[in-house]
Amino acid sequence: MSDNPTESKEFQILKVMKLVLTDVVKDTATQPGLKHPLSDRTIEGIRHCLKLISARERELVEDAGKTMDMRPYYADEPKKNVVVPITKIGRNKKDPDKK
Repeated sequence: MSDNPTESKEFQILKVMKLVLTDVVKDTATQPGLKHPLSDRTIEGIRHCLKLISARERELVEDAGKTMDMRPYYADEPKKNVVVPITKIGRNKKDPDKK
């Protein structure tokens, strides 16, 4: 299995399944007040499938030691974390007797 969960065959299958199911929902959307062409049972099944797909995607990513925090950012956006070299951590080493 690949180190990157997004490259695994299972992850690719889940991604395609999610895209197809959401496309079915978009393609069959009706105007308010009209009866939906899909049955209530089918709609609930699609919702259930999408929840299971999302849960499994999350498991795959977490098992790989990564997070689902895949938000876009600007390249020039300031970083939230500041790295401090370990050599700069410590107490003040000034000796009061020496000047």
